[in-house]
Amino acid sequence: MTDNALLTRREGAVLVLSNNNPGARNALTPGFYMGLTAALHTAACDTTIGAVVVTGEGGHFCSGGDLRQIIQRRELPLAERRLRLEGLHNLVRALRDCPKPVIMAVEGAAAGAGLSLALAGDMLVAAKNAQFSVAYVKVGLTPDGGATALLAEFVSRQVLTELCLTGERVSGERMHQLGVVNRLAEPGQALEQAIALAQQVAAGPELAMARIKHLCRVAPRNTLEQQLELEALYMPLSQETGESLEGINAFLEKRAPDYTRLRAAR
Repeated sequence: MTDNALLTRREGAVLVLSNNNPGARNALTPGFYMGLTAALHTAACDTTIGAVVVTGEGGHFCSGGDLRQIIQRRELPLAERRLRLEGLHNLVRALRDCPKPVIMAVEGAAAGAGLSLALAGDMLVAAKNAQFSVAYVKVGLTPDGGATALLAEFVSRQVLTELCLTGERVSGERMHQLGVVNRLAEPGQALEQAIALAQQVAAGPELAMARIKHLCRVAPRNTLEQQLELEALYMPLSQETGESLEGINAFLEKRAPDYTRLRAAR
């Protein structure tokens, strides 16, 4: 991006995308969420990318929306304010729909829309002392970015309501206890652990992992019958791929499967 709102680098098959607004604790900017959305769409079509890690520069993940910009929107028509919000919501949709595994690496603050983004990934690595907060109520606003839907997958309605009505900070350790965080890291080590996890999954079967990601995404909302139907759709499709042939042969031959070779051949 020309304004450097999003920094990108590669760690082998892992694409690392970093929010670069450290002077404002990585508050959201249009350049960041537009750049991240575009990068996810590009990664989806790049066979050399096996997984994506999203993080923030300067010791914080994301402190949420820029309140200076939000207060300026008071003068805009309601329809225009709604249109501005869709940039964030399209990013959440892009995280959901990206076929590659997306892992969030959280240090410091993940507040407001920053919490929404942290939860919108497929897996989450957080420092023990990271601070998560549904902070909207503290400034007279209501949640966006899917915060209530994403949190509701982990906590009871009572806990969800408490977090949203108080805006209190919750540590990385507490989020791990609630099942929100996959891996806890020592302060300053979240990105390193997230990249290691991403490299592990990046070596897996691309087509199968995209289907597995979708199964896991819809499972909390589907009935058992709906989930059985979707599994019955995906399993026969997976059985005819080169990935399953390689995986089964590797298992029978007692060797590690080489899915990277298959991606390179596509």
